[in-house]
Amino acid sequence: AVAVFTPVLKRCFLVPISEVAGRRAVHLRLAPTKNNQADGIRWAEDGPQAGYFPFYIGLILMASSTWILISQLRKWYGTNAEFADREQLGRVVSIFIPMLVFVAGITLVGIYVASGALIAYFMVRYGRSKPWLIALVSIGVPLLLFAVFERWFLVPLPKGPLEQLLGF
Repeated sequence: AVAVFTPVLKRCFLVPISEVAGRRAVHLRLAPTKNNQADGIRWAEDGPQAGYFPFYIGLILMASSTWILISQLRKWYGTNAEFADREQLGRVVSIFIPMLVFVAGITLVGIYVASGALIAYFMVRYGRSKPWLIALVSIGVPLLLFAVFERWFLVPLPKGPLEQLLGF
């Protein structure tokens, strides 16, 4: 093991040599990561770390999506079929733009607040739901997701200022 001393904490940490072998520099993080990637994607002595399976499932999804895209483009090659008319593209854009705002919102306000806002938007715009139902669902679903991911699975998701204000 390699001993690493930090004057900030006035503590010494033992880092396994296998973690630093072949590296020129090693950085010791004292503060939590900003993007909540606290868990690794490697295989540990006792099995996979928390990020291992989501990482490889993501790779499999990307590969299969690429395969489907290439297959469909090959089918369309040489045909003059219209992909979508103006009305259909308008419907796609009406969903795509709120999703872009949602993704940007995750970095600004965290995934839970952004999810609640997205749910409320779609319920107002397309569901024309009653205000009490919109409030119940757009607050209840993010709270349920918080309980499942943060408390049950212990998987930290991106948080914003509200969660930090509440101590999470």
